[in-house]
Amino acid sequence: MIETNVSKQHESILQILQSYYQLTKPRIIPLLLITTAGSMWIAAKGQVDPMLLLVTLVGGTLAAASAQTVNCIYDRDIDYEMERTRHRPIPSGRIQSRDALIFAIALAVTSFTLLSVFANLPAALLAMSGIGFYVLVYTHLLKRHSTQNIVIGGAAGAIPTLVGWAAVTGTLSWTAWLLFAIVFLWTPPHFWALALMIRDDYAKVGIPMLPVVAGNPATVRQIWWYTLMTVAATLMLVYPLQQTGFVYCAIALYLGGVFIYKAWQLMQNPEDRNLARGVFLYSISYMMLLCLGMVVDSLPFTHRAISFVVSQLHFLS
Repeated sequence: MIETNVSKQHESILQILQSYYQLTKPRIIPLLLITTAGSMWIAAKGQVDPMLLLVTLVGGTLAAASAQTVNCIYDRDIDYEMERTRHRPIPSGRIQSRDALIFAIALAVTSFTLLSVFANLPAALLAMSGIGFYVLVYTHLLKRHSTQNIVIGGAAGAIPTLVGWAAVTGTLSWTAWLLFAIVFLWTPPHFWALALMIRDDYAKVGIPMLPVVAGNPATVRQIWWYTLMTVAATLMLVYPLQQTGFVYCAIALYLGGVFIYKAWQLMQNPEDRNLARGVFLYSISYMMLLCLGMVVDSLPFTHRAISFVVSQLHFLS
């Protein structure tokens, strides 16, 4: 049994807390939060209530942590087989599955309570739907059975944009769904680039990631097309939806151009893991900076500054 392979018992409360913290895969969460924040700033037209922002981000963090913890429970067998994940809390024996499940439930309940009381019920329900989709659809149904696991499963990672929008407005709009689509389309190039880097690990445990089943050339072609669709979707915030302005447009064009260039390089050299690593790492920076661009573009100060510059140009002409 995997859980009897205990490498080392905890020696302190701090180590126990650290193990539970590691269960939540904390490196993934900041990216989810920045997409939530970008959505909230656009929805609030640059004037987000600080308390609502804090509550939504904390609630979103707890929901994501709950989903990742359940994922760790479910994947404990393959985590033990892969060198990259063997030292996670459950396969290493530092935490038992039962205790991890209790922890995950507590996180989900706290998230739902916080969002429903201090934000609104739609935001809370959307956060819970994110947990359900990630656990049931991605982890249970798709991850071990379909090369489309990342494509369809990407919806779970895109739900935070809907949570952020609903927290501000109480409803969903076309803009909210476009933000969802941006993250949804961005997810395959992001994760397939990672899969190219660790293809052998996935093959070892029988996970049908696209590079394992279809090979690298087919995977990089998919990365290329999804990158193009992602960049095109980001520009739809400018036109036709007209939810963002010049600052965001300039940032989206520059970031998108670099993303497309890196995907093109990878398509010319599908076996180059360094290029795959470059696409993977850049995809993270791309999404974070794109959302930061949404925030900056939506600020009243930015609007005033652009109006001032335009008026000066008119005056000079």
